Amino acid sequence: MHRILLPIFTFALITVPANAQSLVQEKLDMERAGFEKDTVMQDITYRDAARLDAYARMRTEAFRQARAGGASVDVALLDEIDQRPERSFEDFDLTGKWQCRTIKTGGLAPLVVYDWFRCQVNDDGAGWVLEKLTGSQRTRGRFFTDGDSRLIYLGSYFVKDDRPLRYGSGRNSDQVAYVFRGKDDGWRMEFPAPERESVLDILEFRRAP
Repeated sequence: MHRILLPIFTFALITVPANAQSLVQEKLDMERAGFEKDTVMQDITYRDAARLDAYARMRTEAFRQARAGGASVDVALLDEIDQRPERSFEDFDLTGKWQCRTIKTGGLAPLVVYDWFRCQVNDDGAGWVLEKLTGSQRTRGRFFTDGDSRLIYLGSYFVKDDRPLRYGSGRNSDQVAYVFRGKDDGWRMEFPAPERESVLDILEFRRAP
């Protein structure tokens, strides 16, 4: 496991723009009130709330590094993703079989685009649950509504042949991401300050044929 840019991460995770709503503060306020509402704030850890608070800063730094050192074809893909409009999740069903690929931006390598693997989203009655089914690095977790055009993902990282831990088991496995719908049926997840290798991970989805 690689841990990089720790001073940058530490600074970013405790710094929130003055005009932004702090999820850390929101969780603290709701905790003090006894969690009168059943929301993602009940489940999210303080560390992951801080990572989402740092999302914009992490994304800007990751894209800067990627554009400065990535291969031109990969930078073109990143620019295309960056320009996609954010579309509503209303009447959009995530369930089904998907192809998914990881794009690592910033960190140990400026920009790495991996091949497509298999993912699946099921509805377990309480909401959508994602599992990455192939590849050596995998994720399993749940989605929460965060407005009309954005979701929050809370999941666990695990490697092939291992059993995924429950979310909240610790920093080595806990994952958090913002989820956006883009063009056509495509959508993506953006993981700020992941535990391994990069500054921002993107997991991109397209319908499986």
